[in-house]
Amino acid sequence: MIKLIVFDLDGTLAESKASLDPEMAALLSGLLKVAQVAVISGGDWPQFEKQMLSKLPEKQSLKNLAILPTCGTKYYQYKSGWKKLYAEDFTDDEKKKIIDNLNKAVETSKIKFKKTWSEQIDDRGSQITFSALGQKAPLDVKKKWDPHFAKRKKIKQRLDQSLPEFSVQMGGATSIDITKPGIDKAYGIYKLQHILSIKIKEMIFIGDALFNGGNDHPARKTGVVCIQVRDPDETKRVIEGIIACLGTKHKK
Repeated sequence: MIKLIVFDLDGTLAESKASLDPEMAALLSGLLKVAQVAVISGGDWPQFEKQMLSKLPEKQSLKNLAILPTCGTKYYQYKSGWKKLYAEDFTDDEKKKIIDNLNKAVETSKIKFKKTWSEQIDDRGSQITFSALGQKAPLDVKKKWDPHFAKRKKIKQRLDQSLPEFSVQMGGATSIDITKPGIDKAYGIYKLQHILSIKIKEMIFIGDALFNGGNDHPARKTGVVCIQVRDPDETKRVIEGIIACLGTKHKK
C-alpha cells in the first residue's frame, strides 16, 4: 500500500515561484488526510512558506507533511511548529568556487540576456541556484526563455567539467541548482525513508523534470515509482486519482 506521496514544487504543484492555486491547495489538504506527503524542491524555506504553506486551508494535517528545501539538502517537520532536522550547508570556500565557476560557465556559453530581474545567483546555504533571468522574473517571460532546456544544457555541460565534485541539475523554468555531491532528490527520498520509516516501494514521486539532467531525475535511481507530469493541472488529476484509491482503502 502506498503511504507517502513525494512531490516536486515548481512546475508540479505550482507554476515557477507562484503560489498554490485554491484547487491545488484543497487537493493537497485532502491528500494529507489519507497519506503522508513530502515536497522536495530547489527553493529555500521562505519560498515554501510563501508558495505553499500559507495557502493550505487546514493546519491540523501538517503533521503528515514533510518539507525538503534546496533539493533535499534541508528537512523540516511539523511538531507544534516547523522544526529543521538537518541542513547540508556549503563552506565559504565551496561557495566561492561554485560561484566563480558558474560565472565563467555563463560567460563562455555566450548566452545573451536582454534583461534580468534581480540577481541571477542565489546563495541558499546548502545550494547555489542560478536563475537565468533573475530571481524575480515574470512567469510568462521565464516560460518562453528555455522551454526545452537547450540554453541551460550549455551551461550545465561546462559546470559538469569544472565542478565534478558537485551535483549540477536543471529545474524550474530557468534554473540550475548546484549542491554537494550525492545531495539531490534521491538523497531526500532516502532521508524520508529513514526518518519516516517508510519503504521506497511504499512511495510515489511526482515531478515535471524527471528527464536526464532534470533536477527530479535523481529520484529515479532510488527505485521509487515515478510519475512524470507536464504541469500543475496534470498533477491535480493525478492527486484526484490517488485520493480516490487511498481514500477507499482508508475507509476500509
